[in-house]
Amino acid sequence: MDKFAALGMFVATAEHGGFSRAAEQLGKTPSALTKAVTHLEEELGVRLFERSTRRTVLTEAGRVYLETARQVLQSLRDAGEEVAQLQHGVHGVLRLTAPLAFGRAFLDEVCAGFLVEYPQIRLRVDLTDDFIDLVDAGYDLALREGRGDSPGLIAKVVGSNRLALCASVAYLARKPLAVAPETLDQHDWLLYQHAALDRTWWWAERDGQRLSLLRPTAPRMESDNHDLLMAATLAGAGLYHVPLWSAAPYLADGRLVQLMTDYEIDPDAFGAQILAVYPSHRRATGKVLAFIDYLARHLAEQGLA
Repeated sequence: MDKFAALGMFVATAEHGGFSRAAEQLGKTPSALTKAVTHLEEELGVRLFERSTRRTVLTEAGRVYLETARQVLQSLRDAGEEVAQLQHGVHGVLRLTAPLAFGRAFLDEVCAGFLVEYPQIRLRVDLTDDFIDLVDAGYDLALREGRGDSPGLIAKVVGSNRLALCASVAYLARKPLAVAPETLDQHDWLLYQHAALDRTWWWAERDGQRLSLLRPTAPRMESDNHDLLMAATLAGAGLYHVPLWSAAPYLADGRLVQLMTDYEIDPDAFGAQILAVYPSHRRATGKVLAFIDYLARHLAEQGLA
């Protein structure tokens, strides 16, 4: 029996929780999958599944073998794709996940331009603020804010994640009070909420000194959605710490004004970089490297490197 075909049937059986459902997905008979898994078990000398009339469950040996089998099959798919790209150029489906806020801020433009430059590529882009396990979820690439020290991942820096304290011209006209550390509590604030962020202090640096600024306790608006807060900022509702990758076009056209420019605001738990990450046990295929390069060039052109 073809070893790699048997591995594929074993993985499908594990992922779908039974021979019948896996067979339906693969377009094969349950007996074909049973035979393939039995062949692997005889070769290994261990049982990979505990079978009963009600369910099929991985044994401890099966769980160990599943991880390696997935890696082997993925490596073969990657190698096949790389060989095909040597002949036909960058092509195929690129599966990507990124934070919600990246979409409107820059990723929509990046994806559109990338598709034009690489006409044989198809994109699957899922925007979510939930943490995604790339291997389990089957993604080729994720964009993240943070530091490049996640175990099992290779991280490439594609841009910076600096913050700017911003307000609209309309807000500053309505509330002409100077914006300074001693007046922060007298201004209207829009606050981004996230479990990983310090809810008491903002940290900043000025003239080489690290400073703590007390966060407002009664903001005009709080939300875990950046786009919502950004819209309120543009409408003149208050001050907002905006990532420069989001604020840049509005600062350029004058709709937003950057305040306290001599203070470098610490992005806190999100880290100072925008990262493109992919699993360390997989080589970055041509389509992944092409997207990373295209994104990095785009952010550099916007002054966000």
